[in-house]
Amino acid sequence: MKKILVTGGTGFIGSHTVVELLNAGYDVDIIDNLCNSKASVIDKISEITGKKPTFYQQDLLNQPALDQLFQTNKYYAVMHFAGLKSVSESQVKPYEYHHNNIVSTLNIIKCMLEHKVNRLIFSSSATVYGTQDSPECFESMVTGQGITNPYGRTKYFIEEILKDVSAGHPELSITLLRYFNPIGNHPSGLIGEDPNGIPNNIMPVIIRVAQGKIAKLKVFGNDYDTPDGTGQRDFIHVVDLAKGHIAALKHMQKGVNIYNLGTGTANSVLELIYSFERISGQKIPYEIVDRRPGDLGAVWANSAKANAELGWRTQLTIEDAITDTLQYLKLHQ
Repeated sequence: MKKILVTGGTGFIGSHTVVELLNAGYDVDIIDNLCNSKASVIDKISEITGKKPTFYQQDLLNQPALDQLFQTNKYYAVMHFAGLKSVSESQVKPYEYHHNNIVSTLNIIKCMLEHKVNRLIFSSSATVYGTQDSPECFESMVTGQGITNPYGRTKYFIEEILKDVSAGHPELSITLLRYFNPIGNHPSGLIGEDPNGIPNNIMPVIIRVAQGKIAKLKVFGNDYDTPDGTGQRDFIHVVDLAKGHIAALKHMQKGVNIYNLGTGTANSVLELIYSFERISGQKIPYEIVDRRPGDLGAVWANSAKANAELGWRTQLTIEDAITDTLQYLKLHQ
């Protein structure tokens, strides 16, 4: 059985991908320091799949511990999700973000090269596109220009590092998956997006407003050049996103291959709020506040390359994501 090392596997996207890996017949080791997730996720993954991943509570900055992991396990591939990911926090703690995200990746690469593990899937982001003339993003676009926060720059820098490493080590197969805006959770409601501390993504905030833990949702700007003035984003169900990683794993090729994972459509923040209210029957109070620096009016993925080369496409809708979120909410009141 092929064994996959999943870094950050107790996090939002990582945990859903572990579920899909186990369901697809892979053996999974998770390494996570739990700085933004909970160990209880492991038992929830087991409940969903009937299989238990092996969990190592370790920090990727601990090179000796990581090396020991590679010495004692034969990995077919590494899926690298682990990293600090708050845009706002990265602007306050730029050193911590660059040090954590980049050094941890370098540590993984070092272990992979030394132990001849030749397959890596990296959890990248649409933030690498920065400011573009077109709201539709293609993999062929120039990246790195106009990125407005340290978090986004770490993703861009890591992509460039991986391209350099690939050029020097042609035996490697590296896939960069650029995400857009993941929402929803597993339909069981057992795992979902539940960050430690103050959430930054929109759906956890909506959940906490629905729970009464936050008074109202802040909508950043209503004067964009969009139909209702609020920002438009490519909201993708996290289960679709997780399945994209399985498709990528099955189609790995030498060199660096880059794919957008998105729906190819954009919905506004207000559309998401109104859909949640319609499906849940619950009012979500919100207030319009000033735009955040660096936010774009509209962004969505062109995922034709992933559709054609990986045989992957999204199956689930925003309505599915909201329905599944309500199931999570029901079990986590």
